[in-house]
Amino acid sequence: MPTTTIGHNPQLFGRDERSGIIAVESVGHFIRLFFRTGDRVHFHDEPFQPFILVNDPVMVSGCRVPCSVRQLEGDDFFRCQLLFDSWSECLTARDFLAAKTGKSYSAPDVPYLFFPDFSHQYMLSSGTTLFKGLEFSDLRCLALDIETACADGYVFSNPERPEDRIISIALKDSHGEEIVLRGDRLTEPEMLLALNNAIHSCDPDVITGHNIFRFDLDYIGRRAQMHGIRLNWGRNGAPPHITPRARWSLADRTLEYPRWDIYGRHIIDTYFLVQHYDMAGRNLESHGLKAVARHFRIAAEDRTYLDGDEISAVFRSDPEQLYRYNLDDVRESLSLFRLLGYPWFLQSRIFPYSFQNCVIRGNATRINALFLREYLYCGHTIPARTSGTTPFEGGYTESSFTGVVGPIAHCDVASLYPSLMLAYHLSPAKDCLGLFLPMLADLRRFRLAAKQMARDSDEDSERRYFDALQQVFKVLINSFYGYLGAALHNFSDPAAAAEVTRLGRVTIRNMIDLLVSEGAVPVEVDTDGIYFKPPDSCTSEESEQALVQRISQKLPEGIEVDLDGRYQSMFAYKTKNYALQNYGGRIIIKGSGLRSRSLEPYLREFMRDVIELLLTGKAEMVERLFDQYVVQIRACNIDVAWVARSETLNESPGSYSEKLRSGKRNHSAAFEIALASGSPYRAGDRISFYVCGSSRDAAAYEQCRSVTAFDPAHPDINVRYYIEKLRHVQKRFEPFLPKEPTLFDL
Repeated sequence: MPTTTIGHNPQLFGRDERSGIIAVESVGHFIRLFFRTGDRVHFHDEPFQPFILVNDPVMVSGCRVPCSVRQLEGDDFFRCQLLFDSWSECLTARDFLAAKTGKSYSAPDVPYLFFPDFSHQYMLSSGTTLFKGLEFSDLRCLALDIETACADGYVFSNPERPEDRIISIALKDSHGEEIVLRGDRLTEPEMLLALNNAIHSCDPDVITGHNIFRFDLDYIGRRAQMHGIRLNWGRNGAPPHITPRARWSLADRTLEYPRWDIYGRHIIDTYFLVQHYDMAGRNLESHGLKAVARHFRIAAEDRTYLDGDEISAVFRSDPEQLYRYNLDDVRESLSLFRLLGYPWFLQSRIFPYSFQNCVIRGNATRINALFLREYLYCGHTIPARTSGTTPFEGGYTESSFTGVVGPIAHCDVASLYPSLMLAYHLSPAKDCLGLFLPMLADLRRFRLAAKQMARDSDEDSERRYFDALQQVFKVLINSFYGYLGAALHNFSDPAAAAEVTRLGRVTIRNMIDLLVSEGAVPVEVDTDGIYFKPPDSCTSEESEQALVQRISQKLPEGIEVDLDGRYQSMFAYKTKNYALQNYGGRIIIKGSGLRSRSLEPYLREFMRDVIELLLTGKAEMVERLFDQYVVQIRACNIDVAWVARSETLNESPGSYSEKLRSGKRNHSAAFEIALASGSPYRAGDRISFYVCGSSRDAAAYEQCRSVTAFDPAHPDINVRYYIEKLRHVQKRFEPFLPKEPTLFDL
């Protein structure tokens, strides 16, 4: 396994070093481990006792299922591990405890600790993790994508309408085989049976697709049910286990989806991977497959494109074109999985979760699992979950200048919070075994080693591996601070997190003072870095590098400052909102105030054009630019997508309606369209709409229409409304534009 070349810490990677494990499942009173050796998959069964952690075994007195008790050493809250002979008996005990205490296992102050995932329990107890000794390319993967018919008179396909059948199923596996199951040659039941056969023939470890949970799998499942066809996709021939209304939260986003679990296999939705990617960069215009493929440059030059409302017509008139389109979709899905799935494959070697679950577990939850695994191995008591926390002050931010300035340099502290934790020995008070800081130190050491190996490697595949590995370690390192401040975890410590941020603010202020003493002018400060105008004496990259090195040497040991970037000019708008122009002319825009995806595309384009004019010293041309946009809006042939607004539903339409009736929220255009459509929209779905009518002060929720309803032959875009919105955006930049002369200036 390549990670052994940089050291193997059993606290990080688990103490079970068996290689080739690709899945963990339950089977009766046993756990079943699936192993991959080349093209062959075999399994091994071993006994396992699922468990519940309690403070006192008397809690289960009266429960009719037998259990043994493992007494843990120490003084923390969970002192006993109740061990059961089977999963069903463990679930019976869980239900007994829920009834007795009046609290479900997910309640924040529940007095017992139960983990609802059987394979997770096994991996916690045994130290087993997936994929040790395997390369990402060793996994057998199958990408899946379907196309569906839509009855005349409707906009969206509906799996409950008999005529809205599946008309194409494209499959591509990681060994290069491509299959298209054609609806012009097979009935829908024949297609579904052929899909069953294709899955068993490929025998994939991973099934992937873009938005596969909320569309492809859900549609397939409903059509199979309509025809009475059993989808025997499991490695044991079992049908998928479906959770109709699963929820996944990532920062401020919540996605509702029908979750599928397939015995012995993992389902990885590349839509979820894209959400993770965009959470860090926020540089995707859309999360749809076509836009994402273009962003990552994995779309073929001759790729076939079709609009959704063309699918049925093309199937009737030119089915070959439809099948090319479907196949291009599945090719892009597999390429996207290969690109974005690698870091999660590597994390699955570390954390006691399945590949599928590793993607949807939060950073703090995954870190908590590392501590639980080691504490159970050591037979040590485990503290109760941290209760609700009191908010504490975050990082230091400041914008001391607005307008255009240059040149600009950027310095930042490498991994500020982790460096402070190590330098000042800050760790959770509840970590009796002292795991936190040694694990963090090892992660940092592993990351530095991986970065060096990536630089030293002569082979592309090896370099990509070590680069991906160091990125994974970077995420984990930064997650250790996030874990400290997280509520509802066993070892988190908000007081320690508050001390870390306090020291962070002190460090940044020290850096500001040191820069000012050198003659530099700080412009924008954000938590761990400073954009500053170098002193006149700094005329080259080498001199700026030397300045930053002097700053670094005056800070406490272990706190290292790097020169992170050099720029020709900067537009400072407000705190955390700015734009940079590098020496190659490329413009980088940061901050939701300047690049929010919730804005209509024409407004985002206008702002970017204005910013470019400001950065290049052409502010006097902004008024002319505004006039050009007005002319475009007034033209009758504009693309409705240019002025359409796209919003993600943050709750179900039913919940929206209830809150509206009770006065708990305001009207929303996106939700009104969702309700009027009659389609089964869920939380996390995205809706694009435009405003019609003629009033510049129109209420969007009253005058909104779906972009799918737009008729180019009879355009009804509200021109006055969109010009007024453009005017409001222009006014935001007025403080940075040349002033009109007045009588006092003459």
